[in-house]
Parts: sequence; C-alpha cells; structure tokens
Amino acid sequence: METLKERAKFVIDELPDDVSIQEILQELAFQLMIDQGIIDSDENRVITDTQMESEIAQW
Repeated sequence: METLKERAKFVIDELPDDVSIQEILQELAFQLMIDQGIIDSDENRVITDTQMESEIAQW
C-alpha cells in the first residue's frame, strides 16, 4: 500500500516540468476529491440523481 507522500509524489511527477505551484495544488486537490469519491462509493455513501437535483434546487 502506498503512503500519502508516495501518492503525492506520483501525482506531481506526472505533471509537466514547468508547472506552477498553484497547478500542483489544484491537481493534488483534484486527486484528493477523486480518491474520496471512490472511498465514499465503496462505502455506499452516495445519493441518487433525484436527491442531488433536489439539493441543487435548494441553492
């Protein structure tokens, strides 16, 4: 199992050499959201499309 530090290094290493700090942080945040979404899905912490539409309508 890879550590969080190893995962962050992998994500950064996949970026171009001329990437900015802001782009690195954005990519790490994006990967975190994806990873958390996979965990939520695996643990059945999901809602239906109808529930999401209802939540969006309340905005």
